[in-house]
Amino acid sequence: MWFDMNQINRKKILFYGNFLNHLAKDLTKFYRDKLDKPFKVENKLKGKGYDPVTTADKKFERFIRLKIQKKFPTHGIIGEEFGHNKTKSDFTWVIDPIDGTRSFVIGNPTWSNLISLNFKGNPIVGLANFPKLNKYYYNVSEKIAFVVEKGKKRKLLVNKKASIKNMKVSGAFHGWLSLKKQQKIPKVLKLMQFPSADALGYANLCEGRVDIVLQCQNKIWDIHPLIPIISAAGGIVTTWDNKNPKLGGNILASSNRSIHKKMLNLLKPVL
Repeated sequence: MWFDMNQINRKKILFYGNFLNHLAKDLTKFYRDKLDKPFKVENKLKGKGYDPVTTADKKFERFIRLKIQKKFPTHGIIGEEFGHNKTKSDFTWVIDPIDGTRSFVIGNPTWSNLISLNFKGNPIVGLANFPKLNKYYYNVSEKIAFVVEKGKKRKLLVNKKASIKNMKVSGAFHGWLSLKKQQKIPKVLKLMQFPSADALGYANLCEGRVDIVLQCQNKIWDIHPLIPIISAAGGIVTTWDNKNPKLGGNILASSNRSIHKKMLNLLKPVL
């Protein structure tokens, strides 16, 4: 873990984790009651590419902000759609109201609500809520994280036994890695035999379903909520050049250090 959790009271981490546990249920109910209906789509890049935002993204973020502000009025908030509400607090919430808006637009169920709480800029608790899949992931300490599926809770644990010979690699470049660069990492391409749909790729790692996840150009709200969950499940997460992932960018998450180091070496030609 990049952050020393001893800097914050563990009971507080549990308290915030429990808040996210309840918020996940509220978010799924809010979606079913208010947002599971036709929506409008805009392109934020206005013809210079494609970065969709929907009316549902905005309504989700307003709902999340309201819940946080009511419970923690002194905390700061950073949201993908409505920017940074700065305060003097050491605590800041980071929100991606719909991670995987493209999936949401075409009806794929892999989109999620991502929320993290940062202490002095470092993610300490996170939530990945998948309303359509009826499941969510969150951590309550630096070593304990859970998945709740159809009301049943189980502890998350990565596949620590994964090795170079049998590892399952899930990846997506999201259009950011050019064909020329991809040709420099043929071994990585050959290993990428499992799909990686938005935050669900990282969630699958935490459940031990895959052993490595690599993605390009994650923004802070794409990865902050997942960092503490991955770490609590026993995984490792860095950038492709082995730096702190809290700044976002190209992200590599693995179930153990041995395969993480191997993949870092294979990715060097595109750094």
